[in-house]
Amino acid sequence: MFEISKLEKNNSYLKVVWNDGEESKFNYLWLRDNCPSAHDKDTRHRMFNILKVSDKINPKKYKINSEGKLQIEWSEGDHVSYYDLNWLRKNCYTLKNKQKYISPYELWENSLQNNLESIQVEHNEIMDSDKGLIKWLELLHRKGIAIVKNSPTTKESAFPILNRISHTRETFFKTPFEVINVPKPNNSAYTAHGLRNHIDLPWFENPPGYQFLHCLINEAKGGNSSAIDGFAVADFLRKNEKKIFDTLVKVPLKFRDKDYTQNSHRSFYAPAISLTKDGDYNDIRFSVATMDALDCHPDIMENVYKSHHRFGNLLHDDSFQINFRLEKGDIFSFNNRRVLHGRTAYNPNSGHRHLQGYYMDRDEIIGRLNFLKK
Repeated sequence: MFEISKLEKNNSYLKVVWNDGEESKFNYLWLRDNCPSAHDKDTRHRMFNILKVSDKINPKKYKINSEGKLQIEWSEGDHVSYYDLNWLRKNCYTLKNKQKYISPYELWENSLQNNLESIQVEHNEIMDSDKGLIKWLELLHRKGIAIVKNSPTTKESAFPILNRISHTRETFFKTPFEVINVPKPNNSAYTAHGLRNHIDLPWFENPPGYQFLHCLINEAKGGNSSAIDGFAVADFLRKNEKKIFDTLVKVPLKFRDKDYTQNSHRSFYAPAISLTKDGDYNDIRFSVATMDALDCHPDIMENVYKSHHRFGNLLHDDSFQINFRLEKGDIFSFNNRRVLHGRTAYNPNSGHRHLQGYYMDRDEIIGRLNFLKK
């Protein structure tokens, strides 16, 4: 239980000294905007319009009342606000901005190859308990990769387990999309060719956050899977080759949809590495197959291409990459904007290989995990 030992009015903020010695600065507009009465009790949406007060608003009177709440009578609008002290402390941006950021991500390299069991979860464990579901979601959020074992292998049988998380994301590939060798394919995934490590749909403004590849059968020779933690590769460059890292963060590359079956022409510019507000890794955007002809300024083209070349080679380096073979009933699950995936070529005449693919937005994974943990 937090208590306030001192209150002090300043030009634009109320200074609070807490009973444990910590100090907070609460801006007046922020306090008025976050008055508990500002939100509708049912929708929880803010109904108060901060734009209707002046930027000179300030506390006319303020005190800790008999209920232990911070009470403020405002200079405008004939309004009094009452703030719970625990809420104020929990949402104090002064203290939040003093805290050191700790990344939720656990970066991994090739050594994960020796411990693939650590990223595996049984299908029934997820279906039968929230504990199992949390285990899967934690792996997806923190490591960006998980393999669900012993799933049903009938067509579209991944829907029940995916619905344990949330709804899937529909694209023009339909849901699920069929990863099989087909005549006149509109995507290299629908061939027997090898696939270089890549993310899916980099030419979308917002590529799918997570991908789920459900192995129904895998009896062909070849077709082994690869995966690599793009965040780990970016981290290596950040620590060892800063000039290349900065180029990959700052210069947008151009990606283009080359699907001949589409009436829509999709194209998007984005850097190969994007960061969060805390400087953590947000997205990796890489695909040799669908990068368009770059049109960077001529003065930087040499540097951009050399940076792209270096990044791409590291994204296929044995020291970072893991290799495995998907078995019947596996669901290869991964953060599509972090973990790049690929496969070796396979012989379609040597046996059948059929995966069904699903997408889901990243918000659904993180939102479901936060809900279950609370």
